[in-house]
Amino acid sequence: MSENLVEVISRHMDANGGDGLFITPIDGLFLMRRALPAIPAHLIYRPALCLVVQGGKSISIGKKVLDYTAMQALIVSVELPAFGRVTQASAQQPFLGVTVEFDIGVMREVMQELDAPPKPNGTAGLGVFVSDCDGPLADCVLRLIRLLDTPNAIAVLQRAIMREICFWLLTGPHAGEVCKIALPNSHTQRVANAIYVLRDHYARTVRIEELAEAAQMSPSSFHQHFKALTSMTPLQYQKQLRLVEARRLMADDAANVETAAYQVGYESASQFSREYSRMFGTPPKRDVAALKAIGS
Repeated sequence: MSENLVEVISRHMDANGGDGLFITPIDGLFLMRRALPAIPAHLIYRPALCLVVQGGKSISIGKKVLDYTAMQALIVSVELPAFGRVTQASAQQPFLGVTVEFDIGVMREVMQELDAPPKPNGTAGLGVFVSDCDGPLADCVLRLIRLLDTPNAIAVLQRAIMREICFWLLTGPHAGEVCKIALPNSHTQRVANAIYVLRDHYARTVRIEELAEAAQMSPSSFHQHFKALTSMTPLQYQKQLRLVEARRLMADDAANVETAAYQVGYESASQFSREYSRMFGTPPKRDVAALKAIGS
């Protein structure tokens, strides 16, 4: 199975410019190849299955670090700001990865059709974990990628394959964790509702009471569940959203430091620069110059 995945991903990456991230015509499907280990990249991870086909990768969320290698997948249940980096790659055996974002509606639909729907486990843990990916689940990922060879089949078959992916996840060894993504009233989904508020209003001050109301929890219960799921406080989460967006504004839209700081909600450019340096390890101007040099 892994050999087939290596072949099909390599072929599509060759056809679309080699190394980097390939946004495919299939909604929610992304392919990636890197010939060298990479410096950490700070990204917003959406609910998805992130499979390493060849090589290795590491993700840091707060103080938690997860490593995963060939034919292991990172399962993400809520939107999370995190540092991800390729740890194993070479010109002879480049890193190859595929991300399949979840359609929560499809997952709920499949869960409702199961004769014995899984029940959420009782632990309130981090909303991301690593799992082996083989057998029918890996086959589904392969067939989804192969739809790229027959574009006229995508609209007809994509949903069916996504249903299969959800089925195997909801009946697999981690079903008690995966089902939290689909349950409308689970703590995971309640916290996700608050995360949507933070995501949509990251540039303004958001009170904990507003977030707790969105999650339909008391402020103290919300704070506890939010930190357990994301490994950070709501304020830390919002700060990371702001800094990631500011980095994008400077790197992609050529905004200067002051403009980027104010656009993401900072009142002080000096405070912004201090917090940016702590998060990315270097001042904004130097960091963005390095990013542009890598991309040139």
